[in-house]
Amino acid sequence: MGKVIVVGAGYGGLRAIEGLEKDIMLDITLIDKNPYHYLQTEAYAYVAGQADVGDVIIDLDNWCKGFHSSVHFIHTEVTHIDYDKQLVKLSNEESLAYDYVVVATGARTNFFSFIPGLDEHSHGIKSLHSAYNFRKDFGDLLHEKIEKSTQKKLTVAIGGAGLSGVEIAAEMAYVIESYSKNIGESAKEIEISLIDASETILPSMGEYVVTQTEKRLKALGVNILTSAFIEKVDESLIHFKGGESLEYSFMIFTGGIKAIIPDANIEYKQNRVNQLVVNEYLNIDKYTNAYAIGDCVEIHDSSDKILPPTAQVAERSAEYVADAIINPKEELKPFSASVLGVFIALGGKYAVGEMFGKIRIKGYLAYLMKKGITFTYHKGLSLRINAGYKIRSKS
Repeated sequence: MGKVIVVGAGYGGLRAIEGLEKDIMLDITLIDKNPYHYLQTEAYAYVAGQADVGDVIIDLDNWCKGFHSSVHFIHTEVTHIDYDKQLVKLSNEESLAYDYVVVATGARTNFFSFIPGLDEHSHGIKSLHSAYNFRKDFGDLLHEKIEKSTQKKLTVAIGGAGLSGVEIAAEMAYVIESYSKNIGESAKEIEISLIDASETILPSMGEYVVTQTEKRLKALGVNILTSAFIEKVDESLIHFKGGESLEYSFMIFTGGIKAIIPDANIEYKQNRVNQLVVNEYLNIDKYTNAYAIGDCVEIHDSSDKILPPTAQVAERSAEYVADAIINPKEELKPFSASVLGVFIALGGKYAVGEMFGKIRIKGYLAYLMKKGITFTYHKGLSLRINAGYKIRSKS
């Protein structure tokens, strides 16, 4: 029976397990430092207080037990991988042997070191803990305006106008609008400022998505600052290149990632954001039984363009690797990913979407389609969790 170890329980890691478990001859182990899978694509709703913690995490032990008995979960941290000896070392000093290893360790927020004060004075959302802290600060700010009803304008600054930054800005602005209707006009004194160094929001997206998203954000009262280079952040001011500054109450930063890579017996090939540079089969270095998937790896499309680190790309890479492992005798074609479509939640029951570069949707219909995708994903996980919980209860 072949032993497969998957390191990391993000979107890529879970999709890899789903593909691998189809081969009942494989003994599969999932390892993660957290006991849960964090649905980061739903972070926008969680940080704005529109979703509970139970909506954005799932229990990994129950999920793994929902498969056949040869899928296991270990809640610990991987400290080292020896690709020559085929060993994964854990934080308790134990070592696990493997026939195949899949590195799916993801990425964290990259608080750029060349921007003084950014790390110290802003939150990220790549982890549940940091998302929770931001959610708490936002809730406290809303309650402060309700209780004190001060006339001073307060600003929530969001650094980075990519997918995450835009969705968070829209959802928070929508929540503020709802508060002002139901509780009082003082909530309108909270302003959302969306900041990006690029000339436009969503720099990797098509014109339709960018235009419609910008229109919606402005309708919600979001202050959009593009071509705005953050030079320094202190306790209450964001300083821009050129001398301008923005007073803020608290800040979230979504403007960059840095891959999380376990130590190893080899010197990895990596890009400037720490992502692994792999071959066309997603192999790590010369090792044909070692793969990297998801946010921790630099992935190219068919025209050699680097794709943004999204759940969709992570899942496509995971499916490819799982298929390569369970069908080792078949001729392997180079991995080629493409973004089939994108749906962006823009506050309340409104979204913008584009599929296959041709089908364009906005408003409530786009919202329903995005929710449908999320529901299908979550439902699949929940069914597996329920099955695993019943198995655990009987044992």
